[in-house]
Amino acid sequence: MFLLFGFGSKRKQVGPGSTRTCPRCHNTTQWARMKQYRQFTLFFVPVARWKRVEFEECGICGAATEV
Repeated sequence: MFLLFGFGSKRKQVGPGSTRTCPRCHNTTQWARMKQYRQFTLFFVPVARWKRVEFEECGICGAATEV
């Protein structure tokens, strides 16, 4: 019997975020709104998702702030 499963986190860009100054790199830019969650897949089909978080991420250095 062959069983193929996976476990990990997935990130998805939802859309544009607000324009703000980054506390890490001190650049003013438009941030990207992101969703991140952990998931368990069975035969490449997502079975369960948990720890859903929505945040904004700096496009230059990658610093994140939870929304």
